[in-house]
Amino acid sequence: MMETDGKPARSGFFGVFGRRRTVPPILVELPPSHGYGVDENLPAGIRLAAAWSWRLLALAGALAVFIFIVIQLRLIVIPLLVAVLVSALLVPFVGFLVRHRFPKALAVVVALINTFAILGGLITLAVKQIAIGTVGLNERLAASYESLKAVLLASPLQLTEPELNAFLGQAWDAIQADSQVFVSGALSVGSSLGHLVTGFLLALFSLLFILIDGKGIWSWIVRLFPHGARAAIDGAGVAGWTTLGNFARVQILVASIDAIGIGVGAALLGVPLAIPIGVLVFLGSFIPIVGAVATGAVAVVIALIFNDWVVALLMLGVVLLVQQIEGHVLQPLIMGTAVKVHPLGVVLVVAAGALLAGIAGALFAVPIAAVLNVMISYINSGAWRSEQTASAPVFASSLWQTVPQRPGFRRPAYRLKKSASHD
Repeated sequence: MMETDGKPARSGFFGVFGRRRTVPPILVELPPSHGYGVDENLPAGIRLAAAWSWRLLALAGALAVFIFIVIQLRLIVIPLLVAVLVSALLVPFVGFLVRHRFPKALAVVVALINTFAILGGLITLAVKQIAIGTVGLNERLAASYESLKAVLLASPLQLTEPELNAFLGQAWDAIQADSQVFVSGALSVGSSLGHLVTGFLLALFSLLFILIDGKGIWSWIVRLFPHGARAAIDGAGVAGWTTLGNFARVQILVASIDAIGIGVGAALLGVPLAIPIGVLVFLGSFIPIVGAVATGAVAVVIALIFNDWVVALLMLGVVLLVQQIEGHVLQPLIMGTAVKVHPLGVVLVVAAGALLAGIAGALFAVPIAAVLNVMISYINSGAWRSEQTASAPVFASSLWQTVPQRPGFRRPAYRLKKSASHD
């Protein structure tokens, strides 16, 4: 008898003499199994692209919902952003006063009074100069209009006076229509005087509490996150706050250079309202690139109306020269180093902000992009892992001690790392 299961077998002559013979196992080859599912029949590149696609769609949906909520709450969000941006300038000044033995409350009051004094002085100076420059305005406008008409009639364009009057009428209608769009866009931030007053008071109230208790507010925000993420959020917030302060200070420097350049150029060319033009350029330059161009165009129009086309061309040359200095020197060297955003990125985020939220979006687009860029880079770098602290006490904030708590509540034993950025 023979065994076929791979064990030794004895049979025949060899079995009699005890010689062993090994029977090899029988190997049965099954037909290869083929998968008929979708994943098995798709290329790896398609599966990877699909995985990225639905994740990107989820992120885009969450971002769209967030932007929609911000737009709906713009009467709250815009004053809060204004307060944060102004506080980035005033917090170092308050800290300087506190280090020189000023009480905290007195330092905050001094900082606010100086801020309002500077803004009030600029507005008062501009209003007075406008009042002085509008003396004899009708006569100067009539003379400029006749001079411009004579130049156009004598030009190679071969225009007749009826055609010129029709063209000027169409231009005036277009200006009125565009002004209605600008006014409605500006009023979309606050549709009434009450909204504007409420926004101003909310911004002032937020600024006051940020200056008084910025550390306590920030520590409360960080404690909303899981314990393991607090070091990363705190470090990213410190980096973002530093970048925001750098942006505010550098933007004031850039705006001052633009205002001085265009204002002095207007004064040298004999353009009236040179000081109001400088103030307007200073305020408009807080919207990077776009603001200075728009306010410089106003200077050219004023030169064309009150002077002649030669002075207007020279004024245009001054504006273009200042813009070239800003675009090729100030923005790449000063602003780019401070906020670490490429000039192309600045243009794109300003355009996107203006498209989404008008003037307010253009104003806050660059600081928001710069802060997010620095915060994301800090978290991705992993530097916060070496800065985690196992245990530390909580900030002792007098304001947070006044908030009533439920019975048995214990404050978490966590403290943010000290940073001069929060002083």
